Amino acid sequence: MRLYFSSKLKRNLFPILTISITMIFVLYFLLSNGGVQNLGEIVMRLRWEWLALAIVASGATFLLEGFTLNLFCRHVCPWWSFGRSFSVGMTGLFYSAITPFSTGGQPMQIYAMNKMGLDTGKAGSIIAMKTLVYQVVMVLYSLVLVSTQLGFFQTNISNFSFVTVIGLLSNSAFIAAVLTFTVSAGGTDRVLRFILRLLYRMRIVRRPIQRYQRIHAQLSMFHKSAGIMGRSFKLYFTTALLTAVQITVNSLISYFIYLSFALPVESVSVVTMVAAQVFVSMVSAFVPLPGASGGAEGSFVIFFNKFFGHDVVPAMFLWRILTYYVNIALGGFFSAWGGKRYGTKPAASGSEEAAG
Repeated sequence: MRLYFSSKLKRNLFPILTISITMIFVLYFLLSNGGVQNLGEIVMRLRWEWLALAIVASGATFLLEGFTLNLFCRHVCPWWSFGRSFSVGMTGLFYSAITPFSTGGQPMQIYAMNKMGLDTGKAGSIIAMKTLVYQVVMVLYSLVLVSTQLGFFQTNISNFSFVTVIGLLSNSAFIAAVLTFTVSAGGTDRVLRFILRLLYRMRIVRRPIQRYQRIHAQLSMFHKSAGIMGRSFKLYFTTALLTAVQITVNSLISYFIYLSFALPVESVSVVTMVAAQVFVSMVSAFVPLPGASGGAEGSFVIFFNKFFGHDVVPAMFLWRILTYYVNIALGGFFSAWGGKRYGTKPAASGSEEAAG
């Protein structure tokens, strides 16, 4: 019995440490800013219907993740079911939440899909193209919000322009490199070598060869993935549209929390709050700790302090539960469920199977 619990503890040690670290940051904000007292006051006036809608929005993001992934999967494997896609999507959310820079999500999704009977090459292509679609939509979404809400955030958030430009440039450079490599692999390769040599001479990049090999491998993977997935306009347009809806629904959670606190509706714009949430996600992406611990909480307080005022810490607490801790709890559950439910490979990869 002791050996059993010891082995279980070792297997789950990293998730336990991750949750502990993030809880420390959340408790720090609660205890150091009078958040506990404010939270108690908020409970007395809480509008539960809006909090319920925030919970529904959280669940809707999970379903949209599954729907989007399922479109990619069914494009190359007609026998694939939504149950598999939902489980794989939740697996990605779970491992992204417990690994630095969210690096564990995609490899574990490919592993899970392979266990469910999908060829590793196809699984990798699906995840790669879904990631690319998400990045493109996120950048375009952010550009629209920056163009419409720039004045407000420049006035109320210090160094906003710097943070936004860095975030947009890094994501845009990645997308441009992938798309250019798909069209002209040789040309992109020459440009990549030139840039790395220049950065090495400027002493910005220390190991250019290793960096080149890493970037080239990623670009080659996307190039190969595009060949496997094909050039279906309908597929990419539909998945991009679903991704935009998913980003919007996820960003509305903080707005529903605001409404649940019975704060004045006239003083806020839903578009501005959605923009604030998108920018919080952009800033948090640069934090190396699992779940962007510390960065997510801090950036939420910075961006939403204008709206929530002294209630911003309790708002951050509820937002973190619905957008992070729920991901860990439900992601872990459905990841394990999917492994047991669909873990046996199908007898014939081309056969139709009942949707699970």
